[in-house]
Amino acid sequence: MFTNKSKTDMQTNASLPAGNATLISAGTVLKGDISSSGDLRIDGTVIGNVKTSAKVIVGSTGVVEGDVSGGQADITGKVNGNIRATELLQLRGECMVSGNLYAGKLQVEPTATFNGQCHMGANIVEMTSNEQQTTATATWGSV
Repeated sequence: MFTNKSKTDMQTNASLPAGNATLISAGTVLKGDISSSGDLRIDGTVIGNVKTSAKVIVGSTGVVEGDVSGGQADITGKVNGNIRATELLQLRGECMVSGNLYAGKLQVEPTATFNGQCHMGANIVEMTSNEQQTTATATWGSV
């Protein structure tokens, strides 16, 4: 009954393209930092920082309690932390963001809400990332 798949079928499924997105579905609570090289979609709750070099999507039921960093970010849910997008950051629908925004480009819908400072431009995003690394190194060195 469960042995219908041949080994070649399993190997084909295991070698899926790297462009697939990771989904954290509604009702899921994940505690800890997430790091990925592919797209991430969050419809559940993440308590920790989210970092990817690709696109981060926080759906309407999604909640992130931590910083979000990615190439692109599309926020429809709630984020309590700073958001960094090297390319495009979109605040959509009824999203609620409490934290600073760092983006190459920013698109905000009229129904979106954010409380914090906004810094735009590719140089700003790269500079703040470098400043954080320098600050972390300086803090570590002084301890």
